Amino acid sequence: MAGLAYAGTGSALAAGISDDEIRIGYIADMSGTYSPLAGPNGLEAARMAIEDMGGSINGKKITIIAADDQNKPDIGANKVRQWIDTDNIDLVAGMVSSAVTIAVNKVVESKNKLSIVSGSASSSITNQYCTPNTVHYVYDTYALAHGTGEAVVKEGGDSWFFLTADYAFGHAMEGDVSSVVKKSGGKVVGTVRHPLATNDFSSFILQAQASGAKIIGLANAGGDTVNALKTAKEFGVVASGQKLAGLLVFLHDVKSLGLETTQGLQLTTGFYWDRTPETRSWSEKFKARTGVMPSMVHAGIYSSTMHYLNAVKATGTDESQTVLAHMKKTPINDFFATNGQIRDDGRMIHDMYLAEVKKPSESGNDWDLFRILRTIPADKAFRPLSESKCKLVAGR
Repeated sequence: MAGLAYAGTGSALAAGISDDEIRIGYIADMSGTYSPLAGPNGLEAARMAIEDMGGSINGKKITIIAADDQNKPDIGANKVRQWIDTDNIDLVAGMVSSAVTIAVNKVVESKNKLSIVSGSASSSITNQYCTPNTVHYVYDTYALAHGTGEAVVKEGGDSWFFLTADYAFGHAMEGDVSSVVKKSGGKVVGTVRHPLATNDFSSFILQAQASGAKIIGLANAGGDTVNALKTAKEFGVVASGQKLAGLLVFLHDVKSLGLETTQGLQLTTGFYWDRTPETRSWSEKFKARTGVMPSMVHAGIYSSTMHYLNAVKATGTDESQTVLAHMKKTPINDFFATNGQIRDDGRMIHDMYLAEVKKPSESGNDWDLFRILRTIPADKAFRPLSESKCKLVAGR
């Protein structure tokens, strides 16, 4: 009986580390429109976590390989399938384009491996497209919508026109913000959708101006958001009385555009480098290696990679479901999150923050860009399970 009891409780340890190595595959846009969101610097954040773990677990080496998905779902899915079949990858990390992520997650689920999504925004990843093999870690469109959208409506921005990236992320963002605007007493007067990596936003901005909406919501990201903001400034959108709502704006976007262009812009973020002594300490280490301060995605990649590796160490195995079960039952307390928790749907919930871009006169240095206005508690920031369409949620 004692022997049987030991066998039952020690099954995870008996599984051990497959191939005597823990292998991570990092996939993201490494050179295109979304490369600043995660890209090479996200890979560096993952490497920092591996180094801080000592490069191995119980004598088993941790390795990481990377690939550029070029924001194309077929390229991303095929690369991950190859990694799993020939390179014995245990975890897929990174991921920015939501369309790529959804395609990759189907492969990961079919192969019973793990994926931790840090760069993608679509809330559908842990809603209608949820899988028992996926964790969505940093942020999503629901959290961004309820942070920025609700705040802007409360301040009088009650009519909206959307400039929307024409793929899964943009559609999800537009839908989530539209819902918040309407529930808050506002209205959506129109929308126009643009292709990914659009260089000329002139016609789209003209349509937004002609709509007469008080708020032009930018349901896009990366280079598309930057180009849209530049074009809006050239066309005098703000000067003529309309306001811009950046629904997915990153630190590096504001740095690129400058405070003169972005001052007063409100946004929602899951992390800001200068918020606490702990965020400053880690961010300075990151900057020393990359030359830039981290975005919420870079910080989330480090945190999620470390959480995964700690689970492998604690369970003594890289078997997917054993590791994921430990990750779900273990709260996340680090510089990125306090009492973060991975739910049954795979969504990691944690506090989010409403921020405002500082005026040039308020900034003390090149990266002193945001002012944190308020904390949005985890249970308010993310979609409640009672509204979930995920097949993994009890009662669904």
